[in-house]
Amino acid sequence: MPSASDSAAEDIYDPSALPDYDRDFIDPDDLQRFEDALNDQDVLPLVAINDWRPIYQRVRRSRTRRKEPRRGKDETREGVLYTVLKWPFLVFVLGWIGFLGVAYTLTRFYIFIYEQWISWRGKRESLRRQIYKQTNYRDWLTAAEALDEYLGNMTWKEIDEYAYYDHVTVNKLVSQLQKWRKDVQWGMEHGQQNSVESPAVEELCTILEACVKNNFAGVENPRLYSESYSGTKDLVQEYIDEVSECLHLVSDNKQITNADKYHHFKHLDTNFGRTALCLSGGATFAYYHFGVVRALLDNNVLPEIITGTSGGALVAALVATRTDDELKELLVPALAHRIRACHESFPTWFFRWWRTGARFDTLDWARQCSWFCRGSTTFREAYERTGRILNVSCVPSDPHSPTILANYLTSPNCVIWSAVLASAAVPGIMNPVVLMTKKRDGTLAPYSFGHKWKDGSLRTDIPIRALNLHFNVNFTIVSQVNPHINLFFFSSRGSVGRPVTHRKGRGWRGGFLGSAIEQYIKLDMNKWLRVLRHLELLPRPMGQDWSEIWLQKFSGTVTIWPKTVPSDFFYILSDPTPERLARMIHMGQQSAFPKIQFIKNRLKIENAIVKGLQQSAPADGHVTSPPLLRRRHDHSNELMNPMEERLDQNLPERHAEYHDDGESLNAETSDSSGVGLSDRPPRFGRRGSFLQEMRRQSAVFFDDVDSDAVKAE
Repeated sequence: MPSASDSAAEDIYDPSALPDYDRDFIDPDDLQRFEDALNDQDVLPLVAINDWRPIYQRVRRSRTRRKEPRRGKDETREGVLYTVLKWPFLVFVLGWIGFLGVAYTLTRFYIFIYEQWISWRGKRESLRRQIYKQTNYRDWLTAAEALDEYLGNMTWKEIDEYAYYDHVTVNKLVSQLQKWRKDVQWGMEHGQQNSVESPAVEELCTILEACVKNNFAGVENPRLYSESYSGTKDLVQEYIDEVSECLHLVSDNKQITNADKYHHFKHLDTNFGRTALCLSGGATFAYYHFGVVRALLDNNVLPEIITGTSGGALVAALVATRTDDELKELLVPALAHRIRACHESFPTWFFRWWRTGARFDTLDWARQCSWFCRGSTTFREAYERTGRILNVSCVPSDPHSPTILANYLTSPNCVIWSAVLASAAVPGIMNPVVLMTKKRDGTLAPYSFGHKWKDGSLRTDIPIRALNLHFNVNFTIVSQVNPHINLFFFSSRGSVGRPVTHRKGRGWRGGFLGSAIEQYIKLDMNKWLRVLRHLELLPRPMGQDWSEIWLQKFSGTVTIWPKTVPSDFFYILSDPTPERLARMIHMGQQSAFPKIQFIKNRLKIENAIVKGLQQSAPADGHVTSPPLLRRRHDHSNELMNPMEERLDQNLPERHAEYHDDGESLNAETSDSSGVGLSDRPPRFGRRGSFLQEMRRQSAVFFDDVDSDAVKAE
């Protein structure tokens, strides 16, 4: 008789156990409109539809006509010296970069040998192997603490002093927070009704406004989590726990009015910022993201803001359109049965590539991708359904227009699967596509004049700046799997949850000399690539500037690098088998486990702020000014934030517009019971209605009215 564990193991490989496995979400009419938009002849003179050559016409160049230069004189300011020195200089620099690449490979090989054969030996090696055998975070943490105990890292945690944060300030702050928290609790137990009777409440709020900020006193410095395998300094952990407890106490306190609470937590939210999960591109390497997401989900630290690029956009779309319970059933090896993007035979795709310049068929990819996006779901509908904010990076086909970060604020009615296709349209792999938007009647139409878009990782693999602009994100969790930069990721002083293997975590990987050589070679290669780009010497294969795929910022506050194997490069454009996907999910989880405690501490405070905002927000969405601001109202009419004033004036009209849109959602975006997205209760963690969220997000772009009032007083 099979055991329960054997039955559970069989379920994770059974595709019939996946939610909506056999359901085809996409409407054939939507695909037809997408095909019509791709073939629209009106846009051919404006936008190229092929990165290599035209599809529908054959262009013959006259023999007598002089060949036009690829770069105009007004673009490069060509002259005699430029013409004479361009190619010799380019060959010299590329040759030097090639030499540096060989030297870098040898250096990394030396460091690898140094760590494997000198550092990891004896009991240390056996304890390390126990860490990699664990399949859940609780067992992993137990094994990591055992290794920390053996290496003496537990003693390091007990010592407050450390060069990378202000331990004196943190120590004093913990004492003050404990004192005022106990005074507030005493006042609540003895029936004090307001802040006049209990001044301790105001003092506690004042201290919280001073310390609840991004990386206050260095407590969010990744170095604090890079000296041990589990956790951080005991003082830092005590500070995080104390701040979280004080925030919950203020949130539940009846001695403060809701209006004062709301403005207090709004200030904290603006100062502390938000956390986002960023999933990079990387072809089939992107399936490692499933394991990273699974680890964060199982430990309740999956951020609400998620961004994805190229292959990461497909994973982000799946996460943003499913609830937590659905994701736990979907993120299993059986999901490989739904990944069918590369199902065509070699003769089929090679003939298409030869004829059109693209390996994959755009319509077939749209059909396959729609299942992951729950049909023609828009960004706003996904937010209304799950409370998660999906962001997808897209690059316009023409080299002059800026990139866009599609989300429910910038393009609320844009269809997600069209943005995912655009973000995955790598030149030579898939031709640029048209983004689609959903109209009031539920039908699809071209977005942005029918312009074509392509792979977002060509310019912005990790859109940190745009996330900060739109959602005040200042803490990023980056899951990075791009194969072309995997070799160059090297943390000489260790990373979060992965300390240096010798000198009790206080040394340099490979010794100081090895780390110094690695750093010099990598910076020198980066320097010469930038020289080539700024001097405009690099060729442009397929009309694309490829320099940004090397010169972007590919890391975040926390960077997760799943460990790959050489066979991944062989299957880089192939669908995974359930066994391969099971290994990728496991490795993704293993790479995320060391970062869990750091992320938990960050979200512990952030979630407490969100809870305070939710509990104190007025039900009608109207926020009353605090007493200090009301007093100023007697002397001035310039009280309202400019954006808030415009939103208040247009509130009835905007509300009606969104209400109409919500009633026109088609059947493809409803669940199997026939309940539309607008009828579903919002996920816990979402802040009120869609309009309230727009007002809240827009407030971060203006100076705070309350702080102005304080200065005036």
